[in-house]
Amino acid sequence: MDQQQPPTLSSSSSSAAKLVDPEKVKVIGWEDFEQELARLMSLSSALQQAKDKSHSLQDKLNSLIQIKAESLNRANELEQMKEKLEARRVVMEKMSMLSKVAEENAKKQEERLSMEVRSLLVSGTALSVARRRLQESNKLLSGEKGYGHLENLNKMLRLRQQFMIQQVSLLYPVKILVGPKQEQELESFPSSSKSGSAAGSKPINPGSLTILGLHLTMLPFTKISLFTDKKEVQRSATALGYIAHAVSLIAHYLQVPLRYPLHLGGSHSYINDYAPSIEPSSSDLLLSTLSSNTKPVEFPLFLDGQDTTRAAYAVFLLNKDVEQLLNFIGVKSLGPRHVLANLKELLRTIQSAEYIDT
Repeated sequence: MDQQQPPTLSSSSSSAAKLVDPEKVKVIGWEDFEQELARLMSLSSALQQAKDKSHSLQDKLNSLIQIKAESLNRANELEQMKEKLEARRVVMEKMSMLSKVAEENAKKQEERLSMEVRSLLVSGTALSVARRRLQESNKLLSGEKGYGHLENLNKMLRLRQQFMIQQVSLLYPVKILVGPKQEQELESFPSSSKSGSAAGSKPINPGSLTILGLHLTMLPFTKISLFTDKKEVQRSATALGYIAHAVSLIAHYLQVPLRYPLHLGGSHSYINDYAPSIEPSSSDLLLSTLSSNTKPVEFPLFLDGQDTTRAAYAVFLLNKDVEQLLNFIGVKSLGPRHVLANLKELLRTIQSAEYIDT
């Protein structure tokens, strides 16, 4: 059998010779075969170990590659988390700034609210004081010296005014001339009321009225000539003096400051006009001018040596004073040229019972 093995080897070597270059084929002797075989076996074992190590290294390398990939993924995730954290940090900084601004605004609002609360407390205190005063005022008004007492005082004042103006009416009686030498008191004739002329009453001719027996005619104030009766002019001036004195007394008793003050002098009386000759640029300038710089212009209530236009304007202003008093007691004027008729209406209304109840 030992002799048959070489042919086997020769056959295998012959087959290997077909694959390997013949020049590189190493011929091993039989005596070296066992050593070569052992060496080949050791090489085969070493190769197998190398393959095992290679496989283990390949496995380790794969695990390392997987770990590296996982670490890269983790690094990417950490980078993303870092970016998110940075974005959150920026947002937190913005929120911190906004919170600081909101805190400052809250402090300002708190200060403002505290000021408002203090002002409300002060207002509440003032309101309570005002309420207490109002209650005290209501008690005073409802007491013996309250509103009823004031009404009684007002009625007494009007009665006193009525009495004093009755004295003026007795001092300067205004009558109507019904005949050549017949005069009657005006109270016996129908007159106008606060809403105007009474129903069914005929208007009285202003030319038929007299004051203290003197007839007031306006003809000399509109047209004067050499043939004008001087006595008639004197009687008209005296009548205007009576009217001016009566108006001055009535205004004093009613406590009404006349718009056009009177300078009494009997039949040589004057009336003052504070209207400026130059128109002011504003109402404030008008008030300051009237109060300080404007001097009154006097207009005569007579014609003796005077201009008829100025005298007629004086009669017009006197009638304006009478209309002012009529408006004060709520009575309508009879017209701009009815001085004596307006005075008669003024005296009649104040002496009536309606004046006490107003």
